[in-house]
Parts: sequence; C-alpha cells; structure tokens
Amino acid sequence: MSLPKRQAPRVAKTKAQMARGQRLFVVIEAACIETVRTERGYELLSVDRHRNILHKAGRDPAEARPDVVHRLLLALLDSPLNKAGKLQVFIHTQRNVLIYINPVTRIPRTFNRFASLMVQCLDKMKIRSPDGDELMRVIKNPITDHLPPGCMKIGTSHRADTVDVQDFVMELPDESVAFIIGGLAKGKVEVDYLDTEISISEYPLSASIVSARITGAFERKFGIL
Repeated sequence: MSLPKRQAPRVAKTKAQMARGQRLFVVIEAACIETVRTERGYELLSVDRHRNILHKAGRDPAEARPDVVHRLLLALLDSPLNKAGKLQVFIHTQRNVLIYINPVTRIPRTFNRFASLMVQCLDKMKIRSPDGDELMRVIKNPITDHLPPGCMKIGTSHRADTVDVQDFVMELPDESVAFIIGGLAKGKVEVDYLDTEISISEYPLSASIVSARITGAFERKFGIL
C-alpha cells in the first residue's frame, strides 16, 4: 500500500484569508534578531561571536541570543499543526522590526545558515525561494493589524497563574487565537496588547518547550495527529 504524499501547509496570503477558519497565531516577541557590522561584513549579533562588541557597548549578553529564536522557529514550523495549515508565525524583534514567516519556510538546521538567512532578510526586507515564493517579509507595525479582528491574545509567563494548557486550549472559543512567546533568553516580555496571561508549568521552561506544549494542545483540539 502506498502512502499519501505529504502536502505543503495551506498558506493564508491575505488578512481576509488569515481571518477565515480556526488557526493559531504565534508572535515571537522581543526576539534577539539584529545585525552588527564587523570586519567580515554584516552578521547576526550573537553572544558567541560578538562578546567583545557587546562588552564595549555595555550591553547584556542575554540580548544577543538569536539561537533562542532559531530553536523556536524549528519547533513551530516542524509541528504537525503547521503542516496541517493551522499555524501562522510572526517575529517581533527588540529593535521593533516585524517579520512575517510563510508557513512553508524550511528553517535551516544549522545556526550559521539561519544567521545568514536572517541577515539577508533584514537587509533585503524579504526572502524568496528559488521558485519565487516569498518566505519571509518585513511588514509594517503594529502586530495587531495582522491578527484577525477580535482575536484573543494570550501571553505566557512563569509568574502568571498556572493552568493545564491542554484543558485551557480545549475551553477556548472555536476561533483563531494568538499566543505571545518570548524570543529571549531571560526576562519577561512586556507588551500592551495582551488580553490575558498564563503559565503552562510550575517550572520555568525554554521558549521551544513552551511552543511545543501549546502547538500540541491545539493539535489535540483540532484533531491533528
């Protein structure tokens, strides 16, 4: 018996399409994604490669952890939820740059290739595939303009009241929802557009584990195996 071919995620290309049907929106907030000019050219600022630059500028090394965003994107875009066309991801950087991520984007597995991709995106304002598909694009703020009208916006914080995320998601209305996950190594994301905030564990969790728990809960809600 032959297995069915895996289909690419169904991509919503307009605001109207994004507002149609249930899906999960994930906003990676306070993402450590910025470029720095070096003798080698522009590079993605990273504590592993640019510790001296950070020290001279008096900046916290935790502000230069793009590896957190790399792992988070891998977890999100590899999820069955995304492959079923039920996920849309945005990145909002600490420098107030907002980036749309096409669900069909294949995030490089190695960090160096990921870093090169993000430098190119910030420089060219977009990334296209060899076939001409737009994979990433810098878009206009604020993020709320790119979410469905009335969409519930839920933050995640270890300091908030702890809930069972499976039960919490099952009890949400049958409409699109946005979860805001911090793309930083430490600290709390401070935004003014949240409707509520929850903690999904009694223990501090990495951003990629938080995303896996949330996407898993929505996969259960939508019946995605």
